[in-house]
Amino acid sequence: MTKNYKPDFLKYNRTSKLIKLLLSNLSMRIFYDIGRYASLMKRVFAKPEKWVIFRKQVFVEMDNLCLGSLGIIAIISVFMGAVIVIQTAYNIEGPLIPLYTVGFTARQSLVLEFCPTMVSLILAGKVGSRISSEIGTMRVTEQIDALEIMGVNSANYLILPKVTACVLINPFLIVLSIFLGLIGGWFIAVFTGVVTTYNYLLGIQSFFVPFEIFYALIKTSVFAYIITSVSGYHGYYTRGGALEVGQSSTKAVVFSSILIILANLVLTQLLLG
Repeated sequence: MTKNYKPDFLKYNRTSKLIKLLLSNLSMRIFYDIGRYASLMKRVFAKPEKWVIFRKQVFVEMDNLCLGSLGIIAIISVFMGAVIVIQTAYNIEGPLIPLYTVGFTARQSLVLEFCPTMVSLILAGKVGSRISSEIGTMRVTEQIDALEIMGVNSANYLILPKVTACVLINPFLIVLSIFLGLIGGWFIAVFTGVVTTYNYLLGIQSFFVPFEIFYALIKTSVFAYIITSVSGYHGYYTRGGALEVGQSSTKAVVFSSILIILANLVLTQLLLG
């Protein structure tokens, strides 16, 4: 037996202890972030001190965060609808499947999943990174500290208008996204000749359930809250300099996307299960 030989069970014990330590630190970090997030949201949803300033900020954020995203939403929605139509037509080539199935599948895919979830994930990258970097820059340049010294509830002043603007406007953006997706699908259907306009519109109108639109809007509002609150949280507690601001923006996008996917699963089970 060599001098440096160690039994295998000692190696396994050391590895298991390391894994337990890492899991313990991770769980403590998760509970710490949840508690700090809840504490921040308590300050965010306090009554605004001046309603005139709050209303003004809400309209400013509607323009900056929501209406500023119309271009990318329009482009993505049109091409997303076109791709859905092409893929559906490719997979239903058969005499027993009616042609209006293309329009029906496009409507169901866009309303139930693609527009609310995919567009929200894209907004998590665009809007979430902007919110986090904006608030994070104010933190590292001590502008938030100046607001606190003046007696202003900085969390309420900075984050609540963003949350309110996105929760109110994002559902309208999703409705526009659904419409543009259907238009893009119709254009590619007519251009390629996979289905006629009559059959495409017949499929869109067939078996329509109004609750599905309500379901999409509910999901969008929840996703909008997740994007703005999580991004605001990471930006508000940024410490350091420009490098840390970039790291906070990355964390905001990643955690917002993960929470959107989890919330999508929960809401789908609650509303459609």
